[in-house]
Amino acid sequence: MSEKPNGEAKSDSVRTTVYFDGACPLCTQEIDFYRVQQGGSEMRFVDVSTATENIDEDLARHAAMQRFHVRNSDRRLLSGAAAFAALWIALPRFRILGKIVQLPLILPVAEAGYRAFLRFRPILQRLARRKRNSRLA
Repeated sequence: MSEKPNGEAKSDSVRTTVYFDGACPLCTQEIDFYRVQQGGSEMRFVDVSTATENIDEDLARHAAMQRFHVRNSDRRLLSGAAAFAALWIALPRFRILGKIVQLPLILPVAEAGYRAFLRFRPILQRLARRKRNSRLA
């Protein structure tokens, strides 16, 4: 959020929007962590798993379920490692990390790591669900 000269937040300012898979226990746990960070309350979090059609004019539900997406304060839609960098930049505690990930030599490496993670995500989701269910039993 931008600020007026007197320090008040402008009500018409654009905030960061985070699109996440709320049906994924890993994703939900991570998003819950970001929500409570300084700056998290100024973000909009959208659970795409509950959508029945497109999330936004430029974000189809299918795409939103396949990769992590963030719409930054400039209204650009980013996905994958670039989306994480935008999220981190919006959170004061993680701003430096986000700026590092955005560097031209780092971003492709971070994206490759994110794509590798996506291959293992279904396995990790199943393990997280089993762990959660065993705690509830």
